[in-house]
Formats: sequence, structure tokens, C-alpha cells
Amino acid sequence: MAEFFAATYKDQGFGLVRRGSAPHKNLMNIDLAGTDLIQARPSDWRLVSDITAEAFANDPVNQHIFGKRASIRSMFRVMARDMYLPSGLSHLHPAGGATMWMPPNVDAAPSQFGLLKFALGQLRHGTPSAIKRGMALSELMQAWHPTEPHFYLFTIGTTGEARGKGVGKSLLAPVLSACDAAGMPVYLENSNPTNTGFYAAHGFERMGVFEIDGEGSPIMEPMWRAPKAA
Repeated sequence: MAEFFAATYKDQGFGLVRRGSAPHKNLMNIDLAGTDLIQARPSDWRLVSDITAEAFANDPVNQHIFGKRASIRSMFRVMARDMYLPSGLSHLHPAGGATMWMPPNVDAAPSQFGLLKFALGQLRHGTPSAIKRGMALSELMQAWHPTEPHFYLFTIGTTGEARGKGVGKSLLAPVLSACDAAGMPVYLENSNPTNTGFYAAHGFERMGVFEIDGEGSPIMEPMWRAPKAA
């Protein structure tokens, strides 16, 4: 289970408080001691999703699917509030970074109710065509998703001010270390080719590549990280 914290921690503008984090089923021993990270609680869904939306605002896949920043933010708010914070795992960095993970043996597919919330959010903030493209992409992602038990990294992102300061590396390190200790692989879909080198430096290897919406559309790059021997 995640490390327990008792000390109070003020951040640089996000209003984070370091606090005890409750055990989560299916979690390995993810040790946050000695890091700046906190484990997000379900009530942090807005903060997690808004950091993520800023990070993905110019992402080629999300731009193609949703177009508008408000539409991208609405999607991530649904995913954080209704799926990843209650059922998965999220870490926050006080400099302005967030991750959303799904542990092994947890169904990462959105529920019908979650899909309804996604559609309503797109009708309000985006366009009907974004709903169609988003649903089609979800099916593609599920088709590529490995069946072997693994930790799934749905998103990792930082705010503009936090980039280039090692925040991304700090967000990955505790979970990757725990996965190595447990012999657990990690899977992600890279939606921006400029990030391939970052993931490769952390041990991820390309499984393949697919165009998200037909020929000439942006690509996604499924990547797999085998556990490293101690």
C-alpha cells in the first residue's frame, strides 16, 4: 500500500496538503517516502484532471479528437472523477504534475454511465463529432490493450511552469520501482511522438503503432515496460 503521511505540506500555488493516504486494493508497496508526491484522493479529481488537461492541450491525438481545450478538459474530468481516482491511483506533484494509473486486475474500460457523462460533457464543451471520434478511439485503445496483468499508465502530465524540472521523472519513479520489485510490467499509449524518448529512457519499448482516425491521422504508440531485475 502507499506510504502514509502525517505532516502537512503546502505547495507552490495548487493548495495541496500532504496527508495520510488510504490503502488501495491491488496496490503494491508504492513508497512515496522521500519524494514530493502525494496520493490524490477522489476529492482531488478536478485538480488532477485540470493539470492533465493543460499538459495535453496541444497533444496531437487530443487535438484531433476534441479540438477545443474545454472539450479536452471535460473528458479528463470525467475520467478522473468517475474512473481513475475512485478505482485507480493518482499521484500529484506540488510543482504542477499528475498521473493517473490503473492497477493490475482492475477493469480499465469506462462504464456506460461514464460514457454518458463523457457524451454530455462533449455536447456542452465540444462537438457531436468529438463524441464519435472519442468512442472510436476508445475501442481502438481497448483492442490494443494487453491481457497480461500489468500496471497501466493512462496519463502523466505537467503544467507549463513545471516542465523541464524533472517532475515527470519524479512522478514515474515510485510506481516503476514498485513494479520492478513485484515483477510487474507497465503499459501505456504514447499519443505524442515527442515523448517517445522520455518513455524509452525509462525502459518502455514500442509494441506497435496505429493511426487513430484513418490514413494521415495522428498516431498512438502502445509501449510496454518489462520489470527490471534488482
